[in-house]
Amino acid sequence: MHPFSILTLAIFIAGYITARWDLVTRLYELAIFAIDHAPSILNRRHLSPGAAAAPGFLLKIYQNGIMVTPNGLLRIFWPSDAPRAKGQGTILGWRNSNLDIFVVSILRDIAVSKIDSPEGPEADGGKPKRVENAIRMGTLLRSAPHPLGQLLQLCGHSTVQVLGSTNLAPSDDNNDLDWVFAFTDPASPYPSFYSRQSLSVAIQVVIFDRPSPARMQYMSLAPISLALSDKAIGTDGFVADLASDEEAQKEGMRKAMLIDKIRLHTVVRHSATQKEMLLPIILNQINCSAEIAQLMSKNAPLLATREERSLSVGQRVVESASTLWGLVFALIWHFLTVWLYPSITRCFIAGLVSHRIVAEIILRVLEWRFRPQSMALKDISATAQQVDIRLQQFCYWPIQYLTLRERRDEWDSITDRHPDYIRFYNSLWLVANDVIIGIAIGSYIIDNAEWVAFQINTILSEWTVEGLRNMIVWLTDAPAGLKLNNELAIFLGVLFIWVIDYWKECVASLRPYLPHVIYFIGFSSFAGASMPISLFSDLLSALTVHIYCFYTASARIFHWQLTIIVSLFHLFRGKKHNVLRNRIDSCDYDLDQLLLGTILFTLLSFLLPTVIVFYLTFTSARMAIIFLKAALDTIPGVYRVGFVLSFEIPH
Repeated sequence: MHPFSILTLAIFIAGYITARWDLVTRLYELAIFAIDHAPSILNRRHLSPGAAAAPGFLLKIYQNGIMVTPNGLLRIFWPSDAPRAKGQGTILGWRNSNLDIFVVSILRDIAVSKIDSPEGPEADGGKPKRVENAIRMGTLLRSAPHPLGQLLQLCGHSTVQVLGSTNLAPSDDNNDLDWVFAFTDPASPYPSFYSRQSLSVAIQVVIFDRPSPARMQYMSLAPISLALSDKAIGTDGFVADLASDEEAQKEGMRKAMLIDKIRLHTVVRHSATQKEMLLPIILNQINCSAEIAQLMSKNAPLLATREERSLSVGQRVVESASTLWGLVFALIWHFLTVWLYPSITRCFIAGLVSHRIVAEIILRVLEWRFRPQSMALKDISATAQQVDIRLQQFCYWPIQYLTLRERRDEWDSITDRHPDYIRFYNSLWLVANDVIIGIAIGSYIIDNAEWVAFQINTILSEWTVEGLRNMIVWLTDAPAGLKLNNELAIFLGVLFIWVIDYWKECVASLRPYLPHVIYFIGFSSFAGASMPISLFSDLLSALTVHIYCFYTASARIFHWQLTIIVSLFHLFRGKKHNVLRNRIDSCDYDLDQLLLGTILFTLLSFLLPTVIVFYLTFTSARMAIIFLKAALDTIPGVYRVGFVLSFEIPH
């Protein structure tokens, strides 16, 4: 075909699709419906237990057969650690629907022919009645460490069910369509299945790895959330600022509305199928299957009958010796639990209470404000802020630990306490690494305190005293060829130089104490690396307070002069600023007022460049100090984030 003909045909098809877009959309939806409901060969996939799982991410999947039937697909969820021996057994689990079977455990070495009626395995259809009776009486689920209803409620069932048997040939007497016959082979990880129901449906086997509840492994459709539910209350007991929380809530609602609008524009819209609706329950069953299977395996020997025999002479001697040693151990344990442990506990609790009282007093001092609008001490000093954060952590840790202790009263498969666990140990991890790095930094500072003090004194003297003095002298004599007002420049220069000379004498009198200050900073490093960094930040603020004073004075002078110039400019135009209405109104001035205003406007306009030069100089120096303090304040946050990213909870 000619290329031009191909191009013409493509343009025609594109135009037809555009014109008949509704028809094309319906055909696309029909194709998606056919793909979803037609049985096909699925790839083998695997999902390792961990944080989150998507609906189409599940596990190792394969089918026994492919057949086009109107009855759908029978899914069997099979644990990967199920025994593969050829011995007979009973399959226990849940039947979520007629086409969804979840296998929890397989009772091995409890063959049907041994546990059923005396007539043999074919009696009553070959069903293991003893296992069903044991489930009904609660024998298989007895001696549970916690209320079993918590797990069964998550799994959506009141108890486990007998689903079928393994390695047992189907019998003609068993007409139960729901009974599942599984056949395992030690050489193959994939079992084979047979069911009366499989004659009309295809069987899909999903092999899953059990998550380990003891290692806090679980599967979920959503990522774990570490956000505190009580954001409105701070860790120090005070009510936090609710404005940010309200704004965050409004932003979340706005995003949810946008997501709903986007869903309205999707091409394919179909309601969730029964299999999709069962997916959360199936994931809960996968998470709880390990503990339920372990409990049933522990109680499985209760189903088998065993003969009791009397003890031999040697066994009786061993038993008596064991009883004597047990008595000694019981006396020691009684002393430890009744006398020693309570005394240690009371002392520890008294220490915690004393620490909490002292911490609360210090926190009140750090957060005290002279006036409601004034800043607290923790808002001014980086060291006070660091002490405030560390005291809040120490006060909150006992509460977090008591919250984690409540996990002992629940099954490990219940994941409600996992965020508390992660928050608690992340906090301990950060503090531990902070202390370790602080010890290294503190050791270096203490060993080189004299040299560190000399370097700090040299740098601050050269940059904040001598360097600033030379800069002011340079500004008083036509800097960079700028024509400034000599009288005003000399006046401001002499004033600032006099303050610098006085500050230099004060620093020289404090110079002998600088090594002792460095020693104190070094010893504070044993409380964490963030503490010496905060102290260095406050030390920098204290040694550069004269620059802050210069910046404040020059900023005030510049602000006043600029405000007066703007007001005189309005006077020069015959206008004035209406304070009540906050607007510019016309005004009639006398000739003397206009003449005086014009003279002052001209005078201040010519003096403005000199003031701007000094203002920009001290503003630049102040900004450099602010950037340095920001860098010092950022260092603890940077390595905290690094440690959080490198810290992984074992899966």
